[in-house]
Amino acid sequence: MKKIAVISMGVKLDNEKGYSRFRYIGEFLSDAGYQVDLITTTFQHWEKAQRNLDEIKKENYKFNLKFIYEPGYKKNIDLRRIRSHRIAAKNLRQLLEKEGDYDLIYCEIPPNDVALAAAEYAKSKGIPFVPDVNDLWPEAMRMVLDIPVISDILFYPLLRDAEKVYSLVSGIIGTSDEYRDRPLKKQKLNVPKKTVYVGNEIAEFDAGVEEYSPQISKGGDEFWVSYAGTIGTSYDIRTMVLAGKALLNRGRSQIKIKILGGGPLKEELETLAKEQNCSNVEFVGYAPYPKMTAYLAKSDILVNSFVKKAPQSIVTKIGDYLAAGKPMINTCMSPEFRNKVEHDGFGINIMPEDVNVLADAIEKLYEDEAGRTEMGKKARTIAEEQFDRPQSYKKIIELIEELTENE
Repeated sequence: MKKIAVISMGVKLDNEKGYSRFRYIGEFLSDAGYQVDLITTTFQHWEKAQRNLDEIKKENYKFNLKFIYEPGYKKNIDLRRIRSHRIAAKNLRQLLEKEGDYDLIYCEIPPNDVALAAAEYAKSKGIPFVPDVNDLWPEAMRMVLDIPVISDILFYPLLRDAEKVYSLVSGIIGTSDEYRDRPLKKQKLNVPKKTVYVGNEIAEFDAGVEEYSPQISKGGDEFWVSYAGTIGTSYDIRTMVLAGKALLNRGRSQIKIKILGGGPLKEELETLAKEQNCSNVEFVGYAPYPKMTAYLAKSDILVNSFVKKAPQSIVTKIGDYLAAGKPMINTCMSPEFRNKVEHDGFGINIMPEDVNVLADAIEKLYEDEAGRTEMGKKARTIAEEQFDRPQSYKKIIELIEELTENE
């Protein structure tokens, strides 16, 4: 039986907040007959707290769980986070040297230095190394700190580590075509690579809708325009709030803006909504996944809301937005995703950070029920064909089989 290490600093375990991609990969590979060690950190990124390892040991998983100590941090972009990851990388190296006996290492990137520890260990053992590229550091960091020369100096170690990791890959999985292709931008390597969207499990999505829909009340004439996700620097929630105000001024009080999720800018934007008397804007807060699915399904339009400079491509929430079968207004400037919106016909692209452009787009869709229905049908079809994990994650197994068949 082939043994694989799946390494992720941000995995969601039982009763935790966060993203489930790497837990699902661990389960998926276990079900496919691999022996899997899921290696993660003692620090829970979304809770910003140390995990209770004694409680976790009572839980049942299909894979083995191994933890490396990480001191933690309070903010997503913070010098303490860089230090915390550096310590995690050192502890990962020690764990692999002591307990590692793997046929392949599959590792999330970023964090770049953690991935580098895994890549260098794989090289030293002569085994394949596959990064799962789901964000770009330092590119994403420049959203918060972009000062000429200073940012270059500060972020150089991240860039250096990324290129070192990319020079050691045996194959690549990316959560978008852009992320899949980034490792080979400066590397002259001929390795297999595949795009596997973060996606979701449509059966799980539908079960959440069925369970929670009766608990969410919506007025008969209400028209919901919703966002679900982080309320942070990359996401243009400010324009959504102000578009809500613009719609009120146009006499469209039945159009409600629903913001689901939490993040560093939540309080500031809630204050803005109060100051502007945006009675049609509601900050719902963090909703557990099954409840969030019901909110998306009750909505009439979903907004993939990003600021102009955001480096993101095809993000985690897209699978859920599409599964809801609703039209999407997209402000993400990723050429790959804008092309997809247009080509697949499940929504419209608009320019970000423009209140009237967003309000106009909402009004236009509000008045076009037939168009909304058509876009919603296309959204659901794309979700089922390209984002449903039980199908789409088979590409990961294909890549692993290709890399380990001669081991």
